[in-house]
Amino acid sequence: MSKRKIVLTEADHERLEALLDSEFAQVISPIEYLEDLRTELKGAEIVAPHRVPRSVVTMNSTVTLRDLETNERETYTLVYPEQADIANDRLSVLAPVGTAILGQRVGDELKWRVPGGWRRFKVQRVLFQPEREGVADLEIEGAPPRWIRHAAAIAEAT
Repeated sequence: MSKRKIVLTEADHERLEALLDSEFAQVISPIEYLEDLRTELKGAEIVAPHRVPRSVVTMNSTVTLRDLETNERETYTLVYPEQADIANDRLSVLAPVGTAILGQRVGDELKWRVPGGWRRFKVQRVLFQPEREGVADLEIEGAPPRWIRHAAAIAEAT
């Protein structure tokens, strides 16, 4: 686990706390990395959306990670469980790697517990961050959120 406090908006902090207290989280518990997330949330630095540093991985951010063992790069959008779709690179915050990257910064190297042991990776780049783009809380009913469409366009362009 990282030693620096993770950075979160108040809205994300509240939603994540509620998620960890939800029936869904109770059903999948006890899972050690969920306790790790709970610990990270307790010590998180809570900031206004416009104060989130541009290099921080927030909820709904699209991020490129580099596996430090294989040197492979993977790009994911960090989402809440109900939006998760790993086939489309939407990684749940309740997945071990999702939990690990929340609140981290570009350049951070992380070692995190996963079902098969430990995984080490580096946050290479934040391709899209809703707070940076001014779309932190915008969603359209029945359609992919605007930030997903925006992140997909950015990912295609790079």
